[in-house]
Amino acid sequence: MKLQGTMQINDKGHLEIGSCDTVELAESFGTPLYVMDEQYFRQNCRSYYRAFTEKYDGVVLYAAKTLLTLAICHIVAEEGLSLDVVSGGELYTAKKARFPMERVYFHGNNKSVAELKLALEYKVGRIIVDNRHELLMLNRLAGEAGVQAKIMLRLTPGVEAHTHEYIKTGQIDSKFGIVIENGQAMEIIKQALALENIQLTGLHCHIGSQIFEMQSYTHAAEVMLAFTALVHQETGWQPEEMNFGGGMGIYYTSADKPQPVIKYADMLVPAVQTLSKSYGLSVPKVLVEPGRSISGPAGTTLYTVGAVKDIPGIRKYVAVDGGMGDNPRPALYQARYEALLANRAAQQQKEMVSIAGKCCESGDMLIWDIELPAPVPGDILAVSATGAYNYSMSMNYNRLPRPAMVLVRDGVADIIVTRETYDDLIRNDLVPERLDDRVVRIAGAVR
Repeated sequence: MKLQGTMQINDKGHLEIGSCDTVELAESFGTPLYVMDEQYFRQNCRSYYRAFTEKYDGVVLYAAKTLLTLAICHIVAEEGLSLDVVSGGELYTAKKARFPMERVYFHGNNKSVAELKLALEYKVGRIIVDNRHELLMLNRLAGEAGVQAKIMLRLTPGVEAHTHEYIKTGQIDSKFGIVIENGQAMEIIKQALALENIQLTGLHCHIGSQIFEMQSYTHAAEVMLAFTALVHQETGWQPEEMNFGGGMGIYYTSADKPQPVIKYADMLVPAVQTLSKSYGLSVPKVLVEPGRSISGPAGTTLYTVGAVKDIPGIRKYVAVDGGMGDNPRPALYQARYEALLANRAAQQQKEMVSIAGKCCESGDMLIWDIELPAPVPGDILAVSATGAYNYSMSMNYNRLPRPAMVLVRDGVADIIVTRETYDDLIRNDLVPERLDDRVVRIAGAVR
């Protein structure tokens, strides 16, 4: 496993993160356990801030969907980033964390009336409108509230980044955004400009996730600026800001070749500047929405090894006390991860094994083939790069409680998400009185 951030192997042969011994973390907080490397998370935030904001006066929005807790909101705010939210729940979390609402941008392809009312009440910085229905609904709600909603329109530029089929979002056939090629985008821009309670400030696009080819972003800029020139010719309007989404790829395995953030900025922003000037347009402020590339590498999940099942000549299964409940990505996307035994991190790799989760599903496999020192029950398995889309996608399938999360730095570990209990699992369950009475009668009869 590649050591990232503050990871190191200590003199006990244990994996350390943030100067905290992960074996001791497992003993103190239990497993499965999400471990967030605070220093590395902040370092990733700062890389984006320096590359886009300090160098080019752009805006960096942390994509909350990748990982959002109250503590994460505080860190993102402290590092000077804005926040991209995609639901009322994420928006509410940001509000409870006292995140500056003017730095919140609200996304989503099917926002409800309640969510849009909340966004207007909280006075978010921008609402990224995804479709005509939402545009008209927002105009009505803003009018009822006596405000003018500042919006960006999400467009689908037709750029297909080389990524997993389920995480492509920029191509024409997508549930997200308004298509440029067939004329719909032009129609809706004209409509937005005519609405009394709408202020159109910019345009947005997002071409996918886990992208390593930087030219995909410059191609998106070419499409967006060419279209902007046409809009300007027909309406006289041009965007103050242009958002190119996120999607920067990260290291999960040796097959992944992530690019430096500064390379991303140095390709995208000058391309926008040059294209704008060539079309006789004002240069828009460039916005980006990194999420995975900030939180992903900073997260590690710890598990305890349980049963080991050896099928000679076929496969050796090593079961852990988590799985698709805390990390559904392998089942959803065939995502691949690296791992090591945290309590024997310095030992030489010896055999090929497969890491199985504990859910009652044959597809609950975290890692199919990985070389590890021969695992035995009680070992602590550390899976790297689990900071993005793990906790945020976690679930209670098989009535498994969600793990705790700790933030580690300088030898100190703070709980930022408490471990769910069995009582948490039934907190919202109700039994009608007629059924409860029946159970009591049946139980009495059995006795």
